[in-house]
Amino acid sequence: MPEATHVIAGTCTTTFTGNRDRHQHGDVLVVVKPDGTTLVHDAAGYQPVAWLTRPEAVTVGDDAVTATDGDQRLRVDVHDAHVRGQYPTTDAGVPVAECPDCEGRLVRTRGTVSCPGCDRQYRLPTGATVTDDACDCGLPGIRVERGATFLLCLDRDCESLDERVRAAFDRAWDCLDCGEDLRVLRRGGLILGCDSYPDCETGYAFPDGVHDGTCTCGLPLFETESGRRCLDTHCEHADHSSADGSADASQGL
Repeated sequence: MPEATHVIAGTCTTTFTGNRDRHQHGDVLVVVKPDGTTLVHDAAGYQPVAWLTRPEAVTVGDDAVTATDGDQRLRVDVHDAHVRGQYPTTDAGVPVAECPDCEGRLVRTRGTVSCPGCDRQYRLPTGATVTDDACDCGLPGIRVERGATFLLCLDRDCESLDERVRAAFDRAWDCLDCGEDLRVLRRGGLILGCDSYPDCETGYAFPDGVHDGTCTCGLPLFETESGRRCLDTHCEHADHSSADGSADASQGL
């Protein structure tokens, strides 16, 4: 795959074979993005006349651009290139703060905060929002819900979400299968796993929400963006209420 965006403007013949064969000729703009996505635009409208998204293979040559993905193939024969070149391209996002390493801006894009001007990048926890409050290190803060609402530094090495969740909820609930404590662990994501592992393999993904009472089954309830739910996504107690049958929000930790 190319490491930069290739741009070719010129007289080309475009041939696409696959789910619908197409053959076109004219002065067009050919764009090959760093992920291999190949787009051919003409003078009309915003939609390309031919494209192949994230193909398995792409080749950019002097006389042709070829992209293939399974039984689909896009070939652009370049007869006369008016302009061609390779240009750096980054993700475009919402500016959130000044970059502490350079004169650029940190931007939020698809689960990360990064700087287009340097290599600085931070992965955001699922559901996190970037706040206007700045950490002492100069980076913006984030707001994350994992059983409670935590205000943290964007840099996990500066302030650990895992440690904050562990301090609040480690051993807070019992395993329904064996009675041992549920521990806050990281297994890809944060989970609540039985302290008797591997003898007991009970474990639950920690929800993106705020602890809000106890389910009839005995496990905690969480208020999430999609609604109130039990820690166990397969819980059969659809009422999601406390042991006395009423919704109980008084047991939040």
